[in-house]
Amino acid sequence: MERLGRKWGRVKLPKLGWVRFWWSRPLGGEIRSATVSWKSGRWFVSFLVDDGAVTPERHAMPGTAVGVDRGVAAAAVTSDGEFFDREFITPGETTRYRRLQQRLARTKKGSTNRHKVITAMGRIVARVTDRRGDFWAKTAAHLVQKNALVVLEDLRVKNMSASASGTVAEPGRRVRQKAGLNRAILDKGWHRLELALTSAARYTGTTLVKVNPAYTSQRCYACGFVTEGNRESQSVFVCKNPGCGNVDHADVNAAKNIRHAGGQPVSACGDLGTGQSAKQEPGSRATGQAT
Repeated sequence: MERLGRKWGRVKLPKLGWVRFWWSRPLGGEIRSATVSWKSGRWFVSFLVDDGAVTPERHAMPGTAVGVDRGVAAAAVTSDGEFFDREFITPGETTRYRRLQQRLARTKKGSTNRHKVITAMGRIVARVTDRRGDFWAKTAAHLVQKNALVVLEDLRVKNMSASASGTVAEPGRRVRQKAGLNRAILDKGWHRLELALTSAARYTGTTLVKVNPAYTSQRCYACGFVTEGNRESQSVFVCKNPGCGNVDHADVNAAKNIRHAGGQPVSACGDLGTGQSAKQEPGSRATGQAT
């Protein structure tokens, strides 16, 4: 491979010879292999490199920990009260994509026009995918730099986003609402955070832990009282225990419970606690529920 300038390079590929490419980012290591792919009407070449990085045995900030609650209103909320979210598709792209879908329905299979429409739709999807990947990569880098331990819920995203339509004999319930939730879950790309954290943690020595998500959204972190009524709305958490009355943002409260489940207790104010016993679950519940 050779660099032709600040923006261009070329690589010699089997059966193709020298191929020019846009040098989009520093390689940062020794090239092991190259992959050429066609996506959304464009050719791409990606390189697998060995960066020689060695995972530190100890994080630069030992003892630091954070719980992360993933949701649909905000993509990620931490036990420290940080919110991470962004829109991955613009209103203009949404309108254009819908129009392209309508055009696609009017085209004939195998036609040139159909191919053009599919390519245009793919370009929009590719931009959205790139934004989502960039967002989670930056979020993960921020979290691992500040914390020696990151705790997530062990969410079964595939099961959570499954269709609720059911069968003819046993039709599903609240299918439209479930379909909306499925789209929101997939749009946020929850699993991408796990992948990004796993990759980023190699450079900081951060430990990633996944815990059972049962009751994290219903339990009051301050006293451990569990009831569905604790969560008054999407964002408001008010403990119904007469002896407590703790008020918090619902997602922050859930993130504190997640952090505690990972073995790092925090006080009701969010700082590190000491000597707290693990709170008992009021019964078993399957993993993978939305919080």
